[in-house]
Amino acid sequence: MADNNRSVARKRRHARVRLNLAGTAQRPRLAVFRSVTEIYAQVINDAEGETLVSASSVDKELRDQMKDKKKAEQARLVGKLVAERAKNKGITAVVFDRGGFQYTGRVKALADGAREGGLQF
Repeated sequence: MADNNRSVARKRRHARVRLNLAGTAQRPRLAVFRSVTEIYAQVINDAEGETLVSASSVDKELRDQMKDKKKAEQARLVGKLVAERAKNKGITAVVFDRGGFQYTGRVKALADGAREGGLQF
């Protein structure tokens, strides 16, 4: 029962944050989703309703690098990859959407990795 309440609370927090946060063509939204084992990131243009680039800890590109790494290190690699893919599409600045998760641990590591990769937020 406690797990259900936690996920409901996260969804409520995310909905509240999203009222004031939207991605545009000039500054798309970098959305993060963290599951128990994996982490996912998408760069989204909310005006068009399309995902411009995405990366995750289950990407084939990262699969070899993920072995024997802690989850926070994996998240940093995902952040770097999503930043690299965004820069290839000409995206340099984004709005960070932590998805209702606390800005600590894997979410912060992904954000730091994206910043290292060249994204500004």
